[in-house]
Amino acid sequence: MVRFSNNLIGILNFLTFLLSIPILGAGIWLSTRASTDCEKFLERPLIALGVFLLVVSLAGLIGACCSVSWLLWIYLFVMFALILLVFCFTIFAFVVTNKGAGEVVSGRGYKEYRLGDYSNWLQKRVLNEGNWAKIRSCIRDSKVCNSLSEKNQTFDQFVNDNLTPLQSGCCTPPTACNFTFVNETAWNKPQGFTNSSITDCNTWQNDPSILCYDCQSCKAGVLANLKNDWKKVAIVNIVFLIFLVIVYSIGCCAFRNNRRNNFQGWKGGNA
Repeated sequence: MVRFSNNLIGILNFLTFLLSIPILGAGIWLSTRASTDCEKFLERPLIALGVFLLVVSLAGLIGACCSVSWLLWIYLFVMFALILLVFCFTIFAFVVTNKGAGEVVSGRGYKEYRLGDYSNWLQKRVLNEGNWAKIRSCIRDSKVCNSLSEKNQTFDQFVNDNLTPLQSGCCTPPTACNFTFVNETAWNKPQGFTNSSITDCNTWQNDPSILCYDCQSCKAGVLANLKNDWKKVAIVNIVFLIFLVIVYSIGCCAFRNNRRNNFQGWKGGNA
């Protein structure tokens, strides 16, 4: 029973070590095969995550199973830092996603989104040109607007459809523009249209590569998606945090076992 905690930490870190290999492999594969900005955006986080899991799991595995106390101490320090990081991120995610919600539009079955409704921190992320260029590339690569246009709906079907925030914000112009429906992603501007006080009306183009990808409503749709995803991630993080605390507690027991064994070995050697 004395070695139980060491064995359990060893098993958990061996499984983590196995998990790190495909993650690292996926990151390396993306770095050699990525052809779009969206794919390239993922390669570095995957490689960093794979290397992190690999190094930490090896430290925990060797430290617990081979009674190397200094390695296990490093492992516990990293685990404690990770617990703090996950806890802070979870609180942060709840705070920055607290504001913002879609607006119900009369005669529409879907909601429309305004950038100003979201937290200033989130707004700054999407208003940054470098960030938005990568996000826009990912939206295009996902073909979210292509899937909408392939429905071939009538106008009545379209206005009663339950569009996603991205489809509502990036693939169609705002209702207030009063454009004429052609199909889901093609809307004709009124005859004699020059400039509107609504900037998104001026930004809209029927070109499938442009549409409303640079509209404020598209950025708001991204934040609406992000808000929904971060809420889910925050809930998952709570479960993950509980798991980390349990592993950290077991690791502390293993560290105490190592110190006890080392002390007994030193005492026996001096007897």
